[in-house]
Amino acid sequence: MSSVDSVQENLRTTERLLQQAQAEGCVLAVLPENFAYIGKRDTDKLAIAEREGNGPIQDFLSRTAQGLSIWVVAGSMPLKTPETELCYGASYVFDTEGRARSCYRKIHLFDVDLPERGESYRESESMDAGDLPRSVATPVGHLGLSICYDLRFPELYRRLADEGSEVYTVPAAFTFATGTAHWHTLLRARAIENLAYVIAAGQHGTHPNGRTTYGHSMIVDPWGRVLAEQEAGDGVVVAEIDLPLARKLRKEFPVLQHRRLWSTTKDF
Repeated sequence: MSSVDSVQENLRTTERLLQQAQAEGCVLAVLPENFAYIGKRDTDKLAIAEREGNGPIQDFLSRTAQGLSIWVVAGSMPLKTPETELCYGASYVFDTEGRARSCYRKIHLFDVDLPERGESYRESESMDAGDLPRSVATPVGHLGLSICYDLRFPELYRRLADEGSEVYTVPAAFTFATGTAHWHTLLRARAIENLAYVIAAGQHGTHPNGRTTYGHSMIVDPWGRVLAEQEAGDGVVVAEIDLPLARKLRKEFPVLQHRRLWSTTKDF
């Protein structure tokens, strides 16, 4: 989807796409990062940030997941922090009863300069970083949760694999420049390294802040094969998660067990 600066308009789009996913037989759906709101300035989201467990966006997600009887990984939304005036980027997971089963707070914040394109991003000016990896059991496997810029930090995904994750969710709003260069490579690498499925839901198009996002929502299997992809436009990308395949590959190709870690304590 291509989110705008109207929560209600974005939630209408979200509901329509979730209805489409349910009609296509999906039992779990992943929304993009910032699915509920992208303002003209990064700090605009602070005005619609919600307290944990209470707010119209969370109420909508709970009601819609229950009404459609579908699990929803709610991309990311702004969640108030108890200590500061900033917010977390929070990825909620709702089950078919509308219960929040997990909430991951984005650990890696996108503070990046792209001088050749005249672009600069400072998520830390409006967001606090989370500090805990999160995973959750679902009908399609044990999900390891992440958000956008996290994708560049493979140690997070290995930690999630150690916790038993077989499927990773990557809601994102990748810039067009960085997406063109690295999106496919990073998603396939995280799948291959960990022999895990990767479900990546991306924003697309140009948003009210003038930022153009890359799109290319896709699902990648544990061997790095792209099972389904949509380059641009609103829509639903659908694939089957074959957990026996992931488990078979991890048994036959045991890279997770072959890992060796060490520290250097002496000079040559």
